[in-house]
Amino acid sequence: MRKTRLAGAFAGIAIAALALAGCNSGSPTSPGGANGGGEETEGLWEVASDVKLDGSPTFDAMTERDKVVVGVKSDQPGLGYEDAASGERTGFDVDIARWIAASLGFEESKIEYKSIPSANREQSLVNGDIDYYVGTYSITDSRKEQIDFAGPYFVTGQGLLVAKDNTDITSPDDLAGKVVCSVTGSTPLQRIRDEYKPGDTREYDTYSQCIDQLLQGQVDAITTDEAILAGYVAQQPDKLKIAGEPFSTENYGVGLPKGDTVLKEHINKLFTDGGDVWTALFDEHLAPSGIKATQPAVEN
Repeated sequence: MRKTRLAGAFAGIAIAALALAGCNSGSPTSPGGANGGGEETEGLWEVASDVKLDGSPTFDAMTERDKVVVGVKSDQPGLGYEDAASGERTGFDVDIARWIAASLGFEESKIEYKSIPSANREQSLVNGDIDYYVGTYSITDSRKEQIDFAGPYFVTGQGLLVAKDNTDITSPDDLAGKVVCSVTGSTPLQRIRDEYKPGDTREYDTYSQCIDQLLQGQVDAITTDEAILAGYVAQQPDKLKIAGEPFSTENYGVGLPKGDTVLKEHINKLFTDGGDVWTALFDEHLAPSGIKATQPAVEN
């Protein structure tokens, strides 16, 4: 569950949401209504009731199984993280996934999370293994050939993570002769290979494996989006640091099955109307690591 200190911080937002819901019961931003049968979710949103998404095969599948299956990351602090001992899932992306599920009428007990490696995301959606994916998923033209995206809901940029005492690497131009680590199937890995000249690259299923390699001195740097890297720095500030400034623009979207325009439009409306919720989630999960951002406009 989200930290209890959220309750006070979100009190004003919850009051405003309930007032809006009373005028527009069942809206994606504040679904349900004060007396509409929705289950309040820690004072920030309610679970919608009597949701209808005619023409969405994905929503039909969720309704038939009475459960929503969401693809997420599990090793990205502040974004998508699963505690090994408790099984608790936390992070900005995880709460975005919960918010979407609530707007579709699914409470927490009706959400199944699946940790999907970056390289398997498109195929998981194509196969119907998951209903949607929320996990630092950059919107790209090549991915759009297989799937659709709602959003973007966050914008970041590619960065470099190095050991705290590293003074050799301050930008991607310093990677000549260096060993750089990232995850299989990621856009940052491909960009480093295509546009810069590292001495070598190593790839793994998860960034946590790259972290282990960096701390053991087996690689010189890790590259991925700065939002991801900042979470690892926050965990081990005495051992890790971000080197230099971001050198790309990455738009995170919600991965959806190809052609489900109805579900895409529903989620985009949720993001468009839900600025207060977005800001509260960002302030809770990402702002403490020093990241600055504003909610982006969705793509039509």
